[in-house]
Amino acid sequence: MLLNQQLVQQFIEQAISFGDYEQEDSIYIQNQLLRILNARGITETLESPLAKNATPNDITQYWINEAINENCIEDALYNKEIVEAQLLDIITPRPSVINRKFREAYEQSPETATKYFYEIAKRNHYVKEDAIANNINYEVGTEYGDIEITINLSKPEKDAKQIAKAKAAPATEYPKCALCIENEGFQGSVTQAARTNHRVIRLNLDGQPWGFQYSPYAYFLEHSIVFSAQHVPMEINKQTFLDLIDFIKQFPHYFIGSNADIPLVGGSILSHNHYQTGQHIFPMDNAAEIEKFIIAGFPSVEASTLNWPMSVIRLKSKNSNELIQAATHVMVQWNQYSDNSVDIKAYSKDGERHHTITPIARYRNGFYELDIVLRDNQTSAAFPDGIFHPHKDVQHIKKENIGLIEVMGMAILPGRLKEELKQVKSYLLGAVHVDIGIHQQWADDMKQTYDIDTNNVDDIVEKEVGYKFKRVLEDAGVFKNTEVGRAAFKRFIDIL
Repeated sequence: MLLNQQLVQQFIEQAISFGDYEQEDSIYIQNQLLRILNARGITETLESPLAKNATPNDITQYWINEAINENCIEDALYNKEIVEAQLLDIITPRPSVINRKFREAYEQSPETATKYFYEIAKRNHYVKEDAIANNINYEVGTEYGDIEITINLSKPEKDAKQIAKAKAAPATEYPKCALCIENEGFQGSVTQAARTNHRVIRLNLDGQPWGFQYSPYAYFLEHSIVFSAQHVPMEINKQTFLDLIDFIKQFPHYFIGSNADIPLVGGSILSHNHYQTGQHIFPMDNAAEIEKFIIAGFPSVEASTLNWPMSVIRLKSKNSNELIQAATHVMVQWNQYSDNSVDIKAYSKDGERHHTITPIARYRNGFYELDIVLRDNQTSAAFPDGIFHPHKDVQHIKKENIGLIEVMGMAILPGRLKEELKQVKSYLLGAVHVDIGIHQQWADDMKQTYDIDTNNVDDIVEKEVGYKFKRVLEDAGVFKNTEVGRAAFKRFIDIL
């Protein structure tokens, strides 16, 4: 394989412009390209196969395809990702440089700093905007306000060959997990993500070291992860609130929240303490406040319940210390609260803890806010997947755990639905020999409810998917939005 001279020059110019290199490094860069792509030299042609404004990633993808066609690199997803990350690492400054420039940008404003880092993550294809664009996104109106639906089509599926290789690969404990800071610059393998072009911003939260990175397959604008510099397990406690509030003091244009810290009620890596953050207004952010109340001992804190399918207590105050104390009080009370009349039980007979919270923090209109979503992970004979988990009749749409993003009103639905919903629509329009499997009852219900034709079938199915997700959230709510549930919620509030 020979690399096109003009493309090499274009890439070198990008490396000098965006990376750590200078003009004198040109030959060095060229030889790195040859090494990574297993190419044997450079053409003498002055014509480029790509436009002059081709991005570094455009050039990278072109070279990878060329290298596969000429058997210079293996045609396997994991290997393509390794090569891509190595090439785009060349246009990415070193971690120390990025961190220094981030701090310098922060002196102008937090927004300037995050924008600087985000542009790097997009340019070097760590944030995969092209893949994210494949997701299906829309909103559905409900009695709780609009909720957001995302059918996740961004992450490429591993092929059978890669799955087989992964099974045969020896176990490794480095890095310990996908969130560990040791992933920064890690080559990757058949079992581990390629992270040569990965960079982490160093932060301090409440005096402790944390990392900040963007999410490769983001679900919303500047979707990012804040993770402990130490590989320690998830744990929701007072320290969580201290961390969340400290973060929004540093980055008031972002929200930040945590998944739950016990199984079944969070979509999370429980082995490594981390939060999710970014620049997005979620449906729950705009949920109407229903009942306002005061928590004794915390006079500066405004408390309220929300018009939302899950059970949420919103706390607001200009006094961040008192807010943290109040939130800790609510959490402690909830973690030991039981009400058998509505199947709420804090501990099992053998002492297993069933309660935790999903906390979310933001800064809005001069107030610090903490949303505390009450969670319970009990199971029963009737609900083996979880009493407060999507029940069987909605699992054809969503059966996975309900994590932070879903809690806030954004459904992350499996990619399988894209094709399955096409089949459902065909069935609704009268196709006879269509196997819609797990969607049969739902489709028959829609046939009974609507007069369906080619003009409205798309809108009806989209809307009904949204209603199913609303049900998913209602299933996950510990105090139901019924007369009995609201009375039970008030009993809990009365003890605060």
